[in-house]
Amino acid sequence: MFSKYRKGVFFVVYYLDKGNSPVYLIQKRKLHWNGWEFPKAGVNKFESRIHAVKRELFEETGLKPLKIVNHKVKGKYLYPRELEERKGIIGQTFTLFSVEVKKGKIILDKNEHYSAKWETFNKALKIITHPNQKKCLRIVNSFLTN
Repeated sequence: MFSKYRKGVFFVVYYLDKGNSPVYLIQKRKLHWNGWEFPKAGVNKFESRIHAVKRELFEETGLKPLKIVNHKVKGKYLYPRELEERKGIIGQTFTLFSVEVKKGKIILDKNEHYSAKWETFNKALKIITHPNQKKCLRIVNSFLTN
C-alpha cells in the first residue's frame, strides 16, 4: 500500500562541554521553508533508520557520530504545501534519535541550510521554529541531563 507520508528521522546533534553539559547543533533552513531546526532526513528505500542518521549527519554537517541513541519516540507532520520533488506525499513520519559528536567545524549542505550554530538547551529551545522539534529537544535534553 502506498503511504502518503515519507519515512524519516529527526536527530538532535550535540557535544558535551567541559562541564559535561550538552551543547546542541541547530541549522537555519532554506530549502522548502525558512527557520531553525536540528537535522532531519528522509529514509531511503531499503535503508535502516540508523543508516539514514549516519548518512545525513555527514551530508548535512560533515561530522561523524560518537554515540547514537534511538529514543523510540515517533511522530508525523504535514508539509505546508506539496513539494515539487515529492509528488503525492503530504508529510513525513519521524523517529527521534540523539547523536553525540566531537565539536568540530560544520560543513553545511548549502542547498538546504544557510548557517549552523551550537547553542545551549535554553537558547536552542527559543530559536527552533517548530513545536514538534521543541518537544523532541526537551526529550533528548531530559535524557542527557537526568
